[in-house]
Amino acid sequence: MSLNKKINSNLPENKCSVSYTQRLIAGRWKLVIMWHLSQETRRFNELQKLLPGVSKGILTRQLREMEDDGLVHREVYKEVPPKVEYSLTKEGQEFLPILTSMGNWGAKHREKLEQKKNNK
Repeated sequence: MSLNKKINSNLPENKCSVSYTQRLIAGRWKLVIMWHLSQETRRFNELQKLLPGVSKGILTRQLREMEDDGLVHREVYKEVPPKVEYSLTKEGQEFLPILTSMGNWGAKHREKLEQKKNNK
């Protein structure tokens, strides 16, 4: 369910911008989808190949949620067979510096943990 459909702005936790953002990007595959779409516009099957382990239904649902929340644009071309492409919206692109920072933090954290394990 997209964030727009599940947010009750009367609840105190929904007034917190960090909680709002967390719910916006919640979903096992959303951040990875955004990363791949930051590289280039992708078709559904391309995304599915880039995300081994994601089912067709889950990928469809997460893309729809991201579209509903204004992070992803879905372009349908009137062709036979139908052609659909996904790209980041302006709002989705504005999130990329945060995603990059998260990736950098994760790499440093992982390295520290590995060093800690190796020193035992």
